[in-house]
Amino acid sequence: MDSRTIITELPRLRRYARAMLGDRAAADDLVQDTLERAWSRIAQWRVGSDLRAWLFGIMHNLRVDQLRRGTLTTHSLGDDACDVSTRATQTDRLEVMDLESALRQLPDDQREVLLLVALEEMSYADIAAALGIPIGTVMSRLSRGRERLRQIMEGQKPAANLRVVR
Repeated sequence: MDSRTIITELPRLRRYARAMLGDRAAADDLVQDTLERAWSRIAQWRVGSDLRAWLFGIMHNLRVDQLRRGTLTTHSLGDDACDVSTRATQTDRLEVMDLESALRQLPDDQREVLLLVALEEMSYADIAAALGIPIGTVMSRLSRGRERLRQIMEGQKPAANLRVVR
């Protein structure tokens, strides 16, 4: 494998990291860490397997490690450079902001699967391989994530699915 093969995956890695984290600097750091880990463990990649799923798996594991470790809260100084690119209407910008806010309210496991399906257009099998979970779990998280996202966007409170157990 040569460096060009991995470099072709950079836009997808960056897009997914930015959508997942919401912070350009943190996303770029995660992508850099992912590439560093991939290059240092290139011998572990199986020739013929999906490189994209392997890279997203590395990124997922690094993100899980970051969440377990905990990080200091930082604030970007260049907020004006992070404007979301949208059409010129104010309502569109508000809708994008609402969607971004709604995505932030989803649990991490549901948000990850939803972004990989919707943004990266990955198959369920690739997502399962990248996240190290069964395909059924991918479908369940996607279904729950879509329903929860719909409820948030419509301003509904999620119904508690609690049952009395005797």
